[in-house]
Amino acid sequence: MRRRQFITLVGGAATVWPFAARAQLAARGQVNRVRRIGVLMAIAADDPEAVARVKGFESAWPELRWIRGQNIQVDYRWAPGDLRNGAIDLVASSPDVILTISTPVLTAVRTATQSIPIVFVGVSDPDGTGVVASMARPGGNITGFANFEPTIGGKWLQALKEMAPQVTKIAVLRDPAFL
Repeated sequence: MRRRQFITLVGGAATVWPFAARAQLAARGQVNRVRRIGVLMAIAADDPEAVARVKGFESAWPELRWIRGQNIQVDYRWAPGDLRNGAIDLVASSPDVILTISTPVLTAVRTATQSIPIVFVGVSDPDGTGVVASMARPGGNITGFANFEPTIGGKWLQALKEMAPQVTKIAVLRDPAFL
C-alpha cells in the first residue's frame, strides 16, 4: 500500500464513531442516520493522485460497513485554485465531519469553521505551525494525523549517512506553503 493511500485510509478510519458515541446516538434514535463526510482536496478530481486518494479512502468502507447512501454520504470538493471558496462552500453544505489533506487545505477549512469537526491527514508539524495546540491535545474542533514529526529529521540524516557514507553535502527543497 502506498503512503498516500495509507494516510487517506487512516484519515477515513479516524471518522468512525466510537462505540460510546454510538450508544449515545442509539439512545437518541440516531444510529441509522446517514453520516455526511465532507472532503476537500487542493487538486482536480481527475488528477491521478486524487483518484488514488479516493480509491484508498473508499476501499476501507466495506470493512467499516459503510454503504454509500445507506449510512454514509461523502461530498468531495475539488479546489485546485481556490481553497478559500472551496472551504466556504463545503462548510455551507453542513457535513457531520470534514476530512482535509495537506496544510493549506486544513488552514482554509479551519478559517471557514470552528464548529464542524475536522480530521486532517498529510499535515506536517501541525502543532509547530499553530494548527493545533498539541498533537496530544489538539483542542477545538481539529484532530488528525501528522505525516511526519520534524524532530525525526536528525534520524533521517543519520540513516542517510549510514547508507551513503561518501555523501558530504545534502540539500533539502521544500515549499513553505506545504509545511
